[in-house]
Amino acid sequence: MNRTALLAFLTFGAACASNDAKPTPSDQGTASAGVVSMAGAQTPPRDTTPVIAASPSAASSTAATTTDSAKVKIPLGIFVKGRSKKDSLALVAAIRAGMKDTRWPVKGPTPLPGSLLPGSRIVAYYGNPLSKKMGILGELPPAEMLAKLERTVQEWQKADPSTRVIPALHFIAVVAQGAPGRDGKYKLRMTDSLVERVYNMARSKNALTFLDIQVGKSTVQEETPRLAHFLKRPDVHFGLDPEFSMKGSEPPGKKIGTMSAADINWVIDYLAKIVSDNKLPPKVLVIHRFTRPMITNYKAIKLDPRVQVVIDMDGWGAPWLKYDSYRDYVAAEPVQFTGFKIFYHNDSKKGDPILTPAEVLLLTPKPVYIQYQ
Repeated sequence: MNRTALLAFLTFGAACASNDAKPTPSDQGTASAGVVSMAGAQTPPRDTTPVIAASPSAASSTAATTTDSAKVKIPLGIFVKGRSKKDSLALVAAIRAGMKDTRWPVKGPTPLPGSLLPGSRIVAYYGNPLSKKMGILGELPPAEMLAKLERTVQEWQKADPSTRVIPALHFIAVVAQGAPGRDGKYKLRMTDSLVERVYNMARSKNALTFLDIQVGKSTVQEETPRLAHFLKRPDVHFGLDPEFSMKGSEPPGKKIGTMSAADINWVIDYLAKIVSDNKLPPKVLVIHRFTRPMITNYKAIKLDPRVQVVIDMDGWGAPWLKYDSYRDYVAAEPVQFTGFKIFYHNDSKKGDPILTPAEVLLLTPKPVYIQYQ
């Protein structure tokens, strides 16, 4: 990467960080800060066990949700210890919606040998080593970041001892740009040497590597094949970010992008062929989402046993916004598996502690992929 391109890359990241994307009026979900994360203080330690109790005004009707250990009766007027009433009601609404939806769990293909999902849960750190603004992966020095990832994995394992937790680094290998660049495609490809560096960091902790692409005004058909030599490795998986897939005249960062089922199916077919040709275990494909238009025609997304598809709730904000987005844009439009993203800084910028593993695991369906930015 030359000096001019790197400067543009870092400048765009800083601009995204300062402009804090907001929910659109028509989609009351949360908009992610894209590839960047606000710098800020760590949240203080606290009791991580969610306590559900009836408020004095609780109605008599209840909903039952199954945890790993017992059935919990949730009154209509519940509150969760340490959370607002609005947060608690949004959580109950998300739990109930998932329980009532008979499409969960999705009746997909039988998992092939070596499949990671649904028998495991993946916990990933997201970002790019070239920028502290893009997420936790680049915010901290590598050794400190990997040690923190290890502790986070242990927290998730403690919250759900019955499900194996696998660490991962989710690296943005193609980064959307605010300027057109030499090719006019508003994206910047990371060098193979940087991909290799992240991969070796992941391997040092027996972690998976996800290569994520933000195509800008390029296409998945153009950007995916150049990463094929990495995707031939059994521990390398893939991610798509429709937020930065621009179909109109607007550059990335000015409008939320979109990706069609046709684009997603092309990637599924491409990954499936790599799996077959190289006799690999199935790949995991993570697709970010926090508004309805980010993925169009979701019912047409085809499932292939060689590729396990995760729709990741990628919005930031107060807990109630995140629960609403999960309910409306992930659980309400089932594809195969679900994910949930937590922002260390953007989720806590208004004083809310970030959601704990135990709180996220109250959701129905339970996410099997967790991402931290």
